[in-house]
This record gives sequence, structure tokens and C-alpha cells, in this order.
Amino acid sequence: MNRANFVLSEIELMSPGHLGCQGCGGALAMRYVLKALGERTVIVIPACCWTIIAGPFPYSTLKVPVLHTAFETAAVAASGVRAALEVQGDTESTVVAWAGDGGTVDIGLQALSGAAERNENIIYVCYDNEAYMNTGIQRSGATPRLAWTTTTPEKNPKGERKKDIVAIMAAHRIPYTATATIAHPDDLMRKVQKAKSVRGMKFLHILAPCPPGWRILSEEAVKIARLAVQTRVFPLYEIEDGERYTLNAPRAREIIPAEEYFKLQGRFAHLGSQEREQMQQEIEGNWMRLQRLVQTQ
Repeated sequence: MNRANFVLSEIELMSPGHLGCQGCGGALAMRYVLKALGERTVIVIPACCWTIIAGPFPYSTLKVPVLHTAFETAAVAASGVRAALEVQGDTESTVVAWAGDGGTVDIGLQALSGAAERNENIIYVCYDNEAYMNTGIQRSGATPRLAWTTTTPEKNPKGERKKDIVAIMAAHRIPYTATATIAHPDDLMRKVQKAKSVRGMKFLHILAPCPPGWRILSEEAVKIARLAVQTRVFPLYEIEDGERYTLNAPRAREIIPAEEYFKLQGRFAHLGSQEREQMQQEIEGNWMRLQRLVQTQ
């Protein structure tokens, strides 16, 4: 990733004083995305942390139009907004469905799949904090294997792997899919702007650490998101038309053992050395699979 010429936009479409927790990764993700998209943006938000973060009606921390909708309907509601704007002759505004991992990989998957199959001209953003954080840190399909949540306690942590939502979206052969984190604003904003320039369905998967849910210090959210990339827990890459993969990988000298990522998070504090080694092997297997996909292009 080339950061040499990156300059963060001075545009602020998110006011201070939002209702998110201190260090909220989802709040920072929204700020960056809106900087990249500009004021001609409509945000559609289903039930999730951002339902609260935005503030109570009639107030809003966002300086763009917002439509709150039901948990399972982010993609279809955004599709409806897009259609309504085009009927009015507005082809310039960008419509964004903004949902958490629960509203994306679980409850909202049917609407998301339908929108992808129809190739709706929207951007769907999943800000992934890896659990149902707004309702009490319950396990979701995006929760990593062996992680603690309030429904997967330390003596019985989640036994299943994290659902690969990016692979699911790539299988729909939509025009553009990408991963990003709040620790790499240059990479994130470039991908948002690219998504804006592409007609059809776009899906962005943003890792957004949650301090209370991950049991981390509020000032460590960005650091841990960066570690997720450096340990290859959360690789940065793009997929065009479901086929062409591009890695946005860190330099080889930046790669570090996954232990550095796990040890800072209370949700993994119960793991023993054998379990941590198993997780490391799983990460390496995922990385090798991703490299094969890139090399076959």
C-alpha cells in the first residue's frame, strides 16, 4: 500500500457528539466512508449499533439523509431508495446500506443476496465488529472461532469458523468486493471511491473493532485493526466481477505472529498455547488459499 501521497479529506459529514462507545471502530469507519463519498450520499441503516450511534430522532450525527429500517432489510431498502432517486432523475447521489455483521452475514443475508443477484446499483458496507454488540455481545456468524461472547462463554467458546461473507459475495459475481479496516484510511477511502465509480452492486467489508465486545482498551481499536492485517487474520484485498483478485498486502517485514493480535483481546484470554497454535495454522491456511486465488488470475 502506497501511503506517500495520501491526504485525508477535510470534509466532515459526521458531527462530534455521537452516541457510540469510546474508541468505537464502527463510528470511525463511518467518518472515513463519508469523507470518501461526499455530501450527495444517502445512508440506509438497519437495526445495529449505528441505530443508536446516529442519535435519537429528530437529531442525527450524520449530515446526510438517513433511513432507518428493519434488521433484515438494509439491502432491499437501499435498493428502493436507489430506484426512487432514479425516478426523480437523480443519478448522482450514492446510496449506501450500512449494516453490522449480524445484519449482514445472518439476519440480512437473504436481502443482500437478492440485491446482489439483481446487481442493484448500491454500495453495501458491513462494518464488522464480529458479534451482536448493540444487544449485548452475542455470537454472530462473523464471530471468530474460539472467541468469547455472552452466548459463547469461556468454557464453551464458539466452535465454528467465521463465515466468509466476502467469498459469498464474490460467488454472486458482483462488480466489486473489497476488504478494509479503520487502521488503513488510505486503503479504505480509495476502495470507497472505487466502489462509487462502479455501476452495479458493490460490497465493502470493514473490520471495526469494538472495545467492550473485544475486551480491549478504547484507545487500542486502531492498533488492533492494524495488527489484524499484519498477522493476516484479516487480509486486505479486492475482487472484481467475482474473479479478479488483487492483494493489498503489507510488506513482508510487517508480518508478525497472530499471538500479537490475540493477546491484547480479552475475548481470547482463555485460549491455551495449543489453541493459539491451531488458530495460527488456520490463519496460514486461509492466507495460502487467498494467494492461490490471486495467482490463478
